[in-house]
Amino acid sequence: MTIEQAVFRFAGIMVLLSVALTYFLHPNFIWLTAFIGVNLTQYSFTGLCPAATVFKAFGLKPACESNN
Repeated sequence: MTIEQAVFRFAGIMVLLSVALTYFLHPNFIWLTAFIGVNLTQYSFTGLCPAATVFKAFGLKPACESNN
């Protein structure tokens, strides 16, 4: 798995989780969904993503370095 795949997978899981939390627990969890969206948007402009930094620390490689 590459860093990019891990970031997209993590973001997808977090969006689904935040929607479920909003629906089942409390409407204010919608702010978590908004935060994820804002983070993905700023990543598309700046290339800086905290999750990508964590995944890199765990040893995942960028797509350009992957053997996939």
